[in-house]
Amino acid sequence: MFTRFNAFLAKYCMIAAVIGLYAIVAAVLYQVFGRYVMNDTPTWAESLTLVLILYVALLGAAVGVRDAGHIGMESLLVLVPEKWRLRLELVIHVLVTMFGAMMVAGGWGLMSGVFEYKIPTLGISEAWHYAPLLVSGALIVLFSIEHFVAILARREVEPAWL
Repeated sequence: MFTRFNAFLAKYCMIAAVIGLYAIVAAVLYQVFGRYVMNDTPTWAESLTLVLILYVALLGAAVGVRDAGHIGMESLLVLVPEKWRLRLELVIHVLVTMFGAMMVAGGWGLMSGVFEYKIPTLGISEAWHYAPLLVSGALIVLFSIEHFVAILARREVEPAWL
């Protein structure tokens, strides 16, 4: 059940990231059209693009942790005996979990510090710049725990994006 929930989360995070990529392309195209065709640059397009890039990158990074789509220290583990490989994989996932937890703590601190400030061109809180850090960190913690449990149960985590 935990694995199905994480697969569901990962799949819809990737769908959200792809939609975000489409929105980035649309905003940039509109900005270029406004600047060079209408001679009136839309001021909100660049700010929106910067916010969306954070969501796309950090959601993609979290899903990369779950689906093992990242190049990590595991690439060196093929050189060690099986007994040590499993132990080192557990250590790696503990370290990744700690990193995700630090992302949550740091993201929360940054969000709470700028919550009352607005992005002038969008009219939304500056906290939206830091929310993906918190969300991605929480997802990384969740997905790393799933890998930790799978290693102990001697199972593989099936990628959600297939």
